[in-house]
Amino acid sequence: MTIGVFGATLLSSIALAQNAAIVNGKPIPKAQLDKLVQKSNQPDNPQVRDQAREMLVTRELILQEANNRGVTQRESVREQLEQSRMGILIAAVFEDYVEKEGVAEADLKVAYEQVKGQYSGKEYHVEHILVEKEADAKAIIAQIKAGGNFEQIAKEKSKDPGSAPNGGDLGWVSDKALVPEFSKAMVQLKKGQITDKPVKSQFGWHIIKLDDVRDVKAPSMDEIKDQLKQMITADQNWQKAKFSEMMQKLRAKAKIQ
Repeated sequence: MTIGVFGATLLSSIALAQNAAIVNGKPIPKAQLDKLVQKSNQPDNPQVRDQAREMLVTRELILQEANNRGVTQRESVREQLEQSRMGILIAAVFEDYVEKEGVAEADLKVAYEQVKGQYSGKEYHVEHILVEKEADAKAIIAQIKAGGNFEQIAKEKSKDPGSAPNGGDLGWVSDKALVPEFSKAMVQLKKGQITDKPVKSQFGWHIIKLDDVRDVKAPSMDEIKDQLKQMITADQNWQKAKFSEMMQKLRAKAKIQ
């Protein structure tokens, strides 16, 4: 009698080790739990596994109850399930079609011309020194005019943690990317010129040096091809046209009587 109880307990332990749970005698394989945890994109830890396990148990309870109540045999329910199944299949077939057929070169060119038009105006290679007080900014301007090295002073005195280590260099920027007070003063400078007076903004007082100016250059189509494809395939009108194209091809090669 004792052996029988021990044997049953042992078998139950083995079954639980192989499965995530057993619900009313129906095992939920551990592989399902592993897959659900992996798809959750969360760290694999006991808490996440418990949550995933509870979700699987809930699903199984609903499925069993649906069968027990005969819900799955109702015509209205079966029609809705079939509609859901068809919706998933249609989306999957269309996604596979788009992936294999790709985006037409003509569509890429049209999208590129639209995007390219956004690259206009000027961009500026600019440096600056940022300090808290106007008096300090005026003293730095005087120091630079007396022969002081702008980049070295920026490294030593600028309060801008992003540009100070680089001698105040902000790189190539658009005037629209900067605060208005800074931009207004910057666009009035000539190449190599430094502001005569400190420029005040919400961040403090700036001494601005303009290194160079150039026309904004649009990237080549190849450089932004992936972004163009994402933009095109997300467009609903394109999706409708592409789906219609797919269905026309399917009908053309099908034997419909």
